[in-house]
Amino acid sequence: MLVRGLFKGRERQEGGAAAKTATAVKRGTGLATENCAQLLSEIEQAGIAWFWATDEAGGISYLSPTIGERAPSWLGKPLTAVIEADPDDPPEDGARPLTFLLSSHGRIDEMIVRFSESDGKVRWWALSGQPHWQSDGSFGGYRGMARDVTAQYTRRRDDSRAAEFDSLTRLFNRHRMTQRLDSILSAFRPAGRCCSILMLDLDKFKHVNDTLGHPAGDELLRQVADRLRKAIGDRGDIGRLGGDEFQVILPDVDDRGRLGELASRIIQSVSQPYSLEGKRAVIGTSVGIAVAPHDGDTREVLVASADLALYAAKNGGRGQFRFFSSELKDEAQERTLLANDLREALSRDELELHYQPVIRIADNVVVGFEALMRWNHPERGPIAPSVFIPIAEETNLVVALGEWALRKACSDAVNWPEDVRLAVNVSPVQFAMPGFVTTVAAALSGSGMAAARLELELTETVFMRDSETVDMTFAALKGLGVRLALDDFGTGYSSLSYLRSAPFDKLKVDRSFVENCAARDQNSAKIISAILGLADALGMETTVEGVEAFDQLEVVREKGARLLQGHLFAQAMPIADVEARLASGALCFEPQGPVRHRPERRTVFRRVGIIHEDYRYEAVMRDLSRTGARIDGLAGVPVGTILVVDLGGGQLVVSTVVRASDAQIGVEFETPLTSDGAGGLCTRWRVSPLRLAAATAAASSSRATPQFVEVAVPGMRERG
Repeated sequence: MLVRGLFKGRERQEGGAAAKTATAVKRGTGLATENCAQLLSEIEQAGIAWFWATDEAGGISYLSPTIGERAPSWLGKPLTAVIEADPDDPPEDGARPLTFLLSSHGRIDEMIVRFSESDGKVRWWALSGQPHWQSDGSFGGYRGMARDVTAQYTRRRDDSRAAEFDSLTRLFNRHRMTQRLDSILSAFRPAGRCCSILMLDLDKFKHVNDTLGHPAGDELLRQVADRLRKAIGDRGDIGRLGGDEFQVILPDVDDRGRLGELASRIIQSVSQPYSLEGKRAVIGTSVGIAVAPHDGDTREVLVASADLALYAAKNGGRGQFRFFSSELKDEAQERTLLANDLREALSRDELELHYQPVIRIADNVVVGFEALMRWNHPERGPIAPSVFIPIAEETNLVVALGEWALRKACSDAVNWPEDVRLAVNVSPVQFAMPGFVTTVAAALSGSGMAAARLELELTETVFMRDSETVDMTFAALKGLGVRLALDDFGTGYSSLSYLRSAPFDKLKVDRSFVENCAARDQNSAKIISAILGLADALGMETTVEGVEAFDQLEVVREKGARLLQGHLFAQAMPIADVEARLASGALCFEPQGPVRHRPERRTVFRRVGIIHEDYRYEAVMRDLSRTGARIDGLAGVPVGTILVVDLGGGQLVVSTVVRASDAQIGVEFETPLTSDGAGGLCTRWRVSPLRLAAATAAASSSRATPQFVEVAVPGMRERG
């Protein structure tokens, strides 16, 4: 037995002095040895501990038989083939792993290892051992023991995990996410590696708690956690920071195209209806995104950047994602100023309604107008609805604006021909107000307009209330005799479920499908066809929005569209222009516009850097699209020249000159830009601040000579 082997060397070392002892002493030593061996054997048999030994080559030479029926088959194998350290519990700082200790013949003290029994159950042992040295000083393997600590270790590990996990959702908690982010940033910083974080919170969660109770709210959070796990998979860590706040950490991800797509999937997934105690609940979410090291290389700065992006996403209308940018701080202050001005806009008559025709595709005759709000600020000029409507919703000003729009639109349209309808957009905030139906009734009675001519356009977000209240509001509106249209149809996951119960008269096909419907290898045309077919089957009308070019018109006509809106026929116009056309009987709008749709170009006036062969030029970008830009201020650039356009903030775009005229060039980007979540464009990747600083320093010291001529552009400061 191993026990006898442990004492064998000692017996050999007994010298002549021991040989001279009396027979009684020999018998006493033998008795002590036998008693010790018996004691160790009893410990072994009782399962209190088991013993092990390896030979000089590292193979197992002894294992206590009580360890299991597989023990004999492990003889000769390395110890690490039988046991292993806990992968979820790495050694503490300064501690050596088991493989290192064995290879360096180090002492092993109470190391926790994992052992799988024959029935598949896992046991945990505290392993101890020390190297055995032969009389000639050579290594003779290990001698050691282990004791079962499964109960104690499991309890300690569970307690430790409880301190790192959220008890409700089983996601990581704030403490664990803080430690994880600190660890990643510290490890990644020297190599300039990237790490992205997503901050999100839930829209309308408080409403679920207030109407369905806290148990339903807890179940909702558990279901949200499950959806986040499916969306993120094993790409990153997910944590619940508290309340309805969540965070996602994505190491080594800085592609803003991928991040935007992931954020969109999260928003769409979380926004699907939930079944809670037999009732349906609909919430939403907004996402703020920041990427280290570009937006911060410490946890505090990076989280603050993501929080600011989340705030911007929520203020942008909710259900959106935003990337952090340095302009967001100025944007927050700007929104506060606009909110104050908006409160006075109604009383100062700065708001007005414009009307965009709805055209019957068969004969190009107008069948209705959609009322669209416009704000002409006395100092800032025209402010886009995409800017001031979200501000109005955040401050509840949208209720007053909505009431004004309903009254004004009905008053404007009362004298139109009886077969010309009026469409008015309704904010989800306005729809949720208890007096909304009364407001609609008052607008109709006050103007004298027939209810059948009024069409209220709603989006899916009106369903972010309990279904009974929504159904009651629908029934009351239909009782008035007005028509209901579901706007932006096809952009959410849940539209089909709403059609089963909501009494809509019309579906409006979202312009996002029309934009690419004429392009090759696009599914947009198929989606348009499917929506039109669905509406026909349900006996509903459809209006296709956003038709701006003849190739788009041909596609939607071929797919069976009957009504459409878009700049190809007419933009929104003031009421005076509408009345003039109606008075003259000019109800036919002939299409006028481009033959083919081009990717949307944004008119800009923005300073950019142009880099060519280590020389940097200053220029002005006037137009920007996903695939290219128009740049002023550089003359003598041949077509085909490769340039790098510096958009700022580490955004460098490799470009090819495709047009050149005087001091103006048109460039095509090697990699298309991606959405920044706010209607703008950005590069998918950015150059890290360290690399950018090094490149700038190298360019500054370079003696490269310019090959092109910088031409001053009005409004652009000369290089000094």
